[in-house]
Amino acid sequence: MMESIVRLASLKISNIKNVRDGQIVMPNTCRKQLSYKNAEVLGLYGQNGSGKTAIIDTLYYLQKIMVGDTLVKEIADYINVKCDQAEIVANFIIFKESVIYEVSYRLILQKSVTGIEIGRETLSCAINEENFRSNKTVFMDYQRSNTETVFTPQKRLDEIVEADKENKTNLIVARKMAEKSNCSYIFGESSREIFCRNYENHFKHYSEIIKSLFKFALKDLFVIRNTHSGVISANFLLPMAFKVEKDEVGMKGDFGVPLTKPVVLDVERKELLDTIVEQINMVLFTIIPGMKVEVCNHGSQLTDSGEEGYRVELVSVRENRPPIPIRMESDGIIKIISILNVLIQAYGNPSICLVIDELDAGIFEYMLGELLDIFNKSAKGQLIFTSHNLRALEMLDKDSVMFSTANPDRRYIRMKNIKASNNLRDTYLRGITLGGQDEVIYEETDSLRIARAFRKAGRAVQHE
Repeated sequence: MMESIVRLASLKISNIKNVRDGQIVMPNTCRKQLSYKNAEVLGLYGQNGSGKTAIIDTLYYLQKIMVGDTLVKEIADYINVKCDQAEIVANFIIFKESVIYEVSYRLILQKSVTGIEIGRETLSCAINEENFRSNKTVFMDYQRSNTETVFTPQKRLDEIVEADKENKTNLIVARKMAEKSNCSYIFGESSREIFCRNYENHFKHYSEIIKSLFKFALKDLFVIRNTHSGVISANFLLPMAFKVEKDEVGMKGDFGVPLTKPVVLDVERKELLDTIVEQINMVLFTIIPGMKVEVCNHGSQLTDSGEEGYRVELVSVRENRPPIPIRMESDGIIKIISILNVLIQAYGNPSICLVIDELDAGIFEYMLGELLDIFNKSAKGQLIFTSHNLRALEMLDKDSVMFSTANPDRRYIRMKNIKASNNLRDTYLRGITLGGQDEVIYEETDSLRIARAFRKAGRAVQHE
């Protein structure tokens, strides 16, 4: 049986940070293609403070919600200070054998006495099967304020109860548990277990959708935020984002390796580190010529829990040179090592969506362009990134780049009137200086005013 393949189609956010309304749309959706046969790369560009990182943070917290985690209080800080609630609408395409599902997950987060809670969440879908597409309809609508029913529409609830009469009581209990735990009702563990059973009636489609979205968030969606690069710059930790297939479940996460001293790992974690490094080395020597990473084993040592372990550290090895600790390499090289395993996974797996904030941080611009060009032409998965380095604009087509604007009510746009022969970088710079796009893409700064302000500040400092 074919494993379901999930692709992010678009993401719309409202009242998150400085974005009152904004939507990013993936290239295939922009081209109206229902396909997973090609890579999809989407770069987000714009001036500082224009809402690029809001997309990354939204996807990070959306992933946590879709695996059933408890909402952390800090999410409340992301809701626009002038608003009491924020809205997220994530659209997905799910490919499953002969069926294609077009799914929308809508989420309303609202401030509460305790911090933050889910006020409403809905799932709707259109089903493409045997050359027929159904209308897009809501099949699950949970409203925290509506205590009269578990969820609507009633027809879908009846289909679940039809399979097992105890399901209704269990769903009521699951709702109370989700609200007490402050997590998603649809994706919370107790209710998800009921929704994802094998149904013989029409609910089997909806069961498959919830199951596929949960699996996607758990195994295939990687979000690498700025904090990832921050610990590298601080030179105390190398967080290697990874995915390793093991049995049916596999493993995914960040493997943190201290940079300042060797670390003691138990046998299982040592084997995992060896596997990650082995996969990284398959590609690393082509990106950084002649370089590979090794796990230097300083010998056996008991872990804090008394288990057998190994004292190890990562070292960099180059031809005709002695090994050196990985911390002695540049931030750019360490950044590449930290994301290389998941880049490899996204290259070969059509269901993986890799999201990276400030991809260009520390990476040589020519190498950045080459990596994006290779990924765009040959990979299978999805890559979403933010960057300030404009090299990517010379390597990607117009459908693969969106720009943040100065308008908080329409934060993200694609350039209009772009021909195949146009250089997108030149067009963007021209749009900054001359305009001509649907929205202002750069809040103009005055170099004379900046210089005058510096002079004034400089005199003030000298007279203190």
